[in-house]
Amino acid sequence: MNIESKSFDRPDETRPFQGKGHADIVMVAGRPVGRATFEPGWRWSTNVKPIAQTDSCQVSHFGYVMSGRMLVTMDDGTTHEFGPGDVMAIPPGHDAETIGDEACVALDFGEISDYARRG
Repeated sequence: MNIESKSFDRPDETRPFQGKGHADIVMVAGRPVGRATFEPGWRWSTNVKPIAQTDSCQVSHFGYVMSGRMLVTMDDGTTHEFGPGDVMAIPPGHDAETIGDEACVALDFGEISDYARRG
């Protein structure tokens, strides 16, 4: 294995959400790492559900919130709010939305190979 470095300034792929943000993806050591920008007013069920074509997000996320705030609502109704500096682990089966007037920017090291990827 060799040392490898990538920059989100030159992502391997950019996946636009259906309005209100995008995910930049870099491949490092054969694994995808994402930096997602969720603009104010973004909601998974509005902006990604049409791409995913599932009732709720079925991706497991493991990441770090750099800025902004996000509210995650699990399918069973439990909620959790994340903000800057929070490390998050979110299992499949949830909706999410940006809270407030600032974009939520998060790094995702989870199972994001197909997150917001158009067929």
